[in-house]
Amino acid sequence: MNPFDLSGKVAVVTGANTGIGQAIAVALAAAGADVACVGRTPADDTVAQIRALGRRAEIVSADLSSIEPVQRVVDETLEKLGGLDILVNNAGIIRRADAVDFTEEDWDAVVDTNMKSVFFLCQAAGRHMIAQGKGKIINIASMLTFQGGIRVPSYTASKSGIGGLTKLLANEWAAKGINVNAIAPGYIATNNTTALQADEARNKSIVDRIPAARWGDASDLGGAAVFLASAAADYVQGHILAVDGGWLAR
Repeated sequence: MNPFDLSGKVAVVTGANTGIGQAIAVALAAAGADVACVGRTPADDTVAQIRALGRRAEIVSADLSSIEPVQRVVDETLEKLGGLDILVNNAGIIRRADAVDFTEEDWDAVVDTNMKSVFFLCQAAGRHMIAQGKGKIINIASMLTFQGGIRVPSYTASKSGIGGLTKLLANEWAAKGINVNAIAPGYIATNNTTALQADEARNKSIVDRIPAARWGDASDLGGAAVFLASAAADYVQGHILAVDGGWLAR
């Protein structure tokens, strides 16, 4: 038996319309999973790619800036795809400003989306997974789970929080058959990092520090997601897997 085979599994991926979420959703489908693609904007392209692989895919519309749609995400997935085995909490936003100028609005917007909604979606999915005796939850962390960064205080706080939540949930749920882990992407070329890529000096300083000497591509995260979603990771709990081209090793 292939321990990485996800055939017969149903995954929920938030923020699945572009970038990291899209790449992870497609990678899970390529490994055999059916996928509920969750987001504010319809993930039509992602769904098309998944169906082209011969897997089922459905759109679940949800704005995760509040916890209002959280239970509905779980309910719609069960209704449309008949199960829920894997949850990938990828949806996230970022706001940039000097700490002395940072607004309450920018603080709340990021923390509500990146941490509060993540916890309550873990809770809603976790109730279902505990009842069935198994499940995999993968949170998307960040280099700023480990480091401070600059000019992104609410993002750093939220991603540091994701590291802690991942470990807490693993502590509570590991014995119930639920694996809770996280992936910490390094510098990945997506719409979230466009500003950094466009800043010539900042871009050079970033690439110069990455041992792999390049920005990551969203597809670089697919293998890590498949691993953590699969039976191959059954004894991996509370781990934050950096996929960073060696950034943290520097």
